[in-house]
Amino acid sequence: MLIPVLIFISAGSAALSADMNLPDIGTQANTTISIEEEYRLGSMVVRGLRNQGQIIEDPEINEYLKNIGEQLASFAHTPDQSFEFFAVKDSEINAFALPGGFVGINAGLLLATHNESELAGVLAHEISHVTQRHIARSIAAESRNTIVSSAAMLAAILVGAAGSPDAAMAGIAAMQSVALNNQMTFSRANETEADNVGINLLTRAGYDPNGMWQFFEVLQRQNGSANEADIPSILRSHPVTVERIAETRSRASKYNIKATNSMTYNLIRERMRVAMTPSGESPLQHYSAGPENESKIDVAQRYGKALALLNSNRPAEAVSILSTLQSNNLTVMQFHTALGLAQLANNNQQAAIATLARAYELFPRNIPVTVRYAEVLLQTGQAKLAHQVLLDLFNTVAPTPDQTKLIAMAANSAGEVAEAYYYMAEYQLMGGDLSLAMSQLQMALAVPNVTPIQRARFQARLEEIQKAMPRKMRNSNPEQQETR
Repeated sequence: MLIPVLIFISAGSAALSADMNLPDIGTQANTTISIEEEYRLGSMVVRGLRNQGQIIEDPEINEYLKNIGEQLASFAHTPDQSFEFFAVKDSEINAFALPGGFVGINAGLLLATHNESELAGVLAHEISHVTQRHIARSIAAESRNTIVSSAAMLAAILVGAAGSPDAAMAGIAAMQSVALNNQMTFSRANETEADNVGINLLTRAGYDPNGMWQFFEVLQRQNGSANEADIPSILRSHPVTVERIAETRSRASKYNIKATNSMTYNLIRERMRVAMTPSGESPLQHYSAGPENESKIDVAQRYGKALALLNSNRPAEAVSILSTLQSNNLTVMQFHTALGLAQLANNNQQAAIATLARAYELFPRNIPVTVRYAEVLLQTGQAKLAHQVLLDLFNTVAPTPDQTKLIAMAANSAGEVAEAYYYMAEYQLMGGDLSLAMSQLQMALAVPNVTPIQRARFQARLEEIQKAMPRKMRNSNPEQQETR
């Protein structure tokens, strides 16, 4: 299987090992759907969600979810299982685990939580569905007809991954339906196992395990006051009963851990609230305190109000609030990035660059800081420096498709045309289009004055993609044959 290279300075094999060491769960899961197939299924669904604009591309929000998720997953004893956590642009209370370690959290769920341990409880539960391979086990437990249809869906998706996106449309739609409409429900045994494993992850990561059953109660109250059509999606696939709450509460009571909300949780919750304000409404309606009462509202609400002001094209007022927040809380990354963007929106480019350059020093290789700094550098004509700071970051951490596109733009604006084509090839791979990725690499090789090191890197990546393509498609393009 071919996946995008995440290290930009060298070309290495990007094949994902299919013999990951996971616990033997004693079921037909491994014979029904392999680890590699799970990853392909999950990545295709996420790709489809991203193409439809359903994933929230916000560095601050996704970095927060990633940090909590990876902290929990680090205690799962599955070092070969990778995870990707992302926010979904949906106000419904829902979270879901996809095959391959992809975990989605709806904006509505984050806003429905009351504390960080409740959010961590949901993530721990979904992580446990992945580590215990409940999706593969569920497929194995279904009837032969279901297994056959699942295999057909998998085949359609893999055909699309090989270079024919149209052929995969039906399979992707079916899998998205499973993920988003929750037509796949886990058994009571699966739910209990995910609860128990999840509580263990919570306690080991330092979160209050009571957060899990407390959020179950939030869901139960939602269920009790809702019509059938309005029942939160998460309840259709994760039914909450009095017995389940009691069992989880009893298990949590064995641990004496009390955790408080981090400031980051409170800030990200307000950030999400502003981001999810319905079209036609003003996010300022949530922050009614006037300037004279500013000091009486808490820090998170002031941050939210500043973002709402920025969203409402009132950057000068946002700068005033964020300047105070930043100067009083220098260790809080979110205040620096928001202030820099507000200063740029207020036509003060010099201040914006200074603010984000300082943040770049305070938080080296921090993803939101580096991305925001690069965005401002690009907008102020400093593309070479933008390319440099992004390259330094993405040689260490894996970029998202949006971030890969950003570094391609920076490279192109800086005159590094061959590198821009290379990055765009990686972007096309992330989108599942092998043919376009090959075209981008061929254009990179055709750029005058390509260095020998660049040529070797581009050629190696091109050959890797060619090997991953079906023989028919590989032999049908004369240009591709010439590069061998």
